[in-house]
Amino acid sequence: MNQQEEIEGLAILIRDLRKHKNVTLGELAARIDRSVGFLSQVERGLSRPTVADLTAISEALGVPTTYFYNPGRPRELRWVTRPGERRTLYYAGGITDVLVSPTMSGGFSMLESHLEPGATSGTGHLDDSSEQGGYVLEGELTIWHGEDAEPVTLGPGDAFQLPPHAKFRYANRTDKPARVLWVFT
Repeated sequence: MNQQEEIEGLAILIRDLRKHKNVTLGELAARIDRSVGFLSQVERGLSRPTVADLTAISEALGVPTTYFYNPGRPRELRWVTRPGERRTLYYAGGITDVLVSPTMSGGFSMLESHLEPGATSGTGHLDDSSEQGGYVLEGELTIWHGEDAEPVTLGPGDAFQLPPHAKFRYANRTDKPARVLWVFT
C-alpha cells in the first residue's frame, strides 16, 4: 500500500470502530478534547492524527492502540514479517510507525518509529493503557515522563521502559532523523 492508501485505511478503521461502539462524532471529539471538524477530517482521510490523538481515540473507544495496525499484506509465514508485508501509520507531527510484529495477539507488539527532524508525538501527554519501552536505533529521542518533568534525551543504544498509564510525550528535537524500536504489552 502507498502512503495515501494507508491513511485512508486508518480513517476507515477509526470511523467503523466509532460507529460499531455507537459513539457519535461529537461524543468522541469531546472525549479526546479535539474538535468535531478535526475528527471528521481524520475519518475522511484528510488529516492525520498525532500519536497522542490516536492514543486518546483508542483509549476512548476501549481498544489498544495496536488495533489500528491491521495486517498490510498477506504474509509468507504467520510468525515472520518482511518489510513489504508491514502496516504503516503516518501521523501528523512527522512520525511514521511501522508494525514489525508478525501478530498483535501475543504478549507484546513491536513498532519501528521513524521521527523526522523536529517530529513530536503532540503537545499533550500520552496516557496509554499498555506498558511500553523503546530502544533508540538512530538519532536522538527526547522524552518528558510525568506532567512537569524535565526532558531526558536518549541516543543510539539507550533504552527506556514506562508503566501502563505513564503520562509522557516525546520528540526528535534535532535536525537529523531518528529511529526507535518500541515494544508494547
